[in-house]
Amino acid sequence: MRGAVERYMEISLACMIDICEMIISSEKLRRPDTYREVILILGQHDILPKEFAKKLSHAAGFRNVLFHMYADIDLEKLYSHLQNDIDDLELFAEYVAKYLVSKYE
Repeated sequence: MRGAVERYMEISLACMIDICEMIISSEKLRRPDTYREVILILGQHDILPKEFAKKLSHAAGFRNVLFHMYADIDLEKLYSHLQNDIDDLELFAEYVAKYLVSKYE
């Protein structure tokens, strides 16, 4: 069960980062150096609210932990993210959908 939870979280965060990278590419925005910057750039260009982008950018670091350091995953941190931050993924989707609708109306 633990492995499935970690994997689903990793996939969710990777998809979020991929979406950000696609928007950056299509808008010809500054190229990010890190996954964290990928999210921050969208905040800098008001695609995501700035404060939300700052908060969400830490998720990129957690994605790296899930992907690269399987044995070192802090289960308390994972549980905390699942309990307190999981709605951020849905909110991210809402902000991106709103941006896309406004761009292509």
